[in-house]
Amino acid sequence: MNITFIAPPAAGKGALSNMIYEKYGFPHISIGGLLRNVEDPEIKKELEEGAFVDNKIVAKLLYDRIKKDDCKEGFILDGFPRNESQVDIYNDLCHKNDLKNIIIVVDIPKEVGELRITGRRVCPNCSSVYNVNIDDSKPKVKNICDDCGHELEKRSDDNLETYDHRFEVYENETAPILNHFSSSSNLYHVDGTKSVGEVFSSIDEIIKENL
Repeated sequence: MNITFIAPPAAGKGALSNMIYEKYGFPHISIGGLLRNVEDPEIKKELEEGAFVDNKIVAKLLYDRIKKDDCKEGFILDGFPRNESQVDIYNDLCHKNDLKNIIIVVDIPKEVGELRITGRRVCPNCSSVYNVNIDDSKPKVKNICDDCGHELEKRSDDNLETYDHRFEVYENETAPILNHFSSSSNLYHVDGTKSVGEVFSSIDEIIKENL
């Protein structure tokens, strides 16, 4: 099964993907994560500015990742496709892997994303994610990871200027691609403003329906 998330920035795709992985064992493939691991100054600059990276680079990183053994039974795709030009690449990927495909749209308004993005903190050691602006997402000890005790960090692109640009790009470039899937029975919308547990519960029901 291929579970594809389409959502604006700060919708919680990373946390939800981790919860799906824990229950079903599907690895989380984040395009942003793949790109951030690339040692290329031009790509890093584009990420910091909230711009899209060239499709050829994204496609190569994605195809290389899904060839790994942990993707044989299925995977969670986060951050792809992001624009009209990536839809054909996405459809080709789904066809070649012959997996049942579910597209989940996590809907949040811009102001909710702003609150989340300015408070997000990430553990560089174990990748756990927290939010200092949301009570039930704060670490138990200020700026320290609950899971491994490492000091938390704020990503360089987690700022309002970059978020505003990324949200605008999402509305102009990504949201329109939903028209390609609007008539499909495998497209689902969930309310992303609820707690992560409630959102996961909704998604879990969708997965169960399609297993």
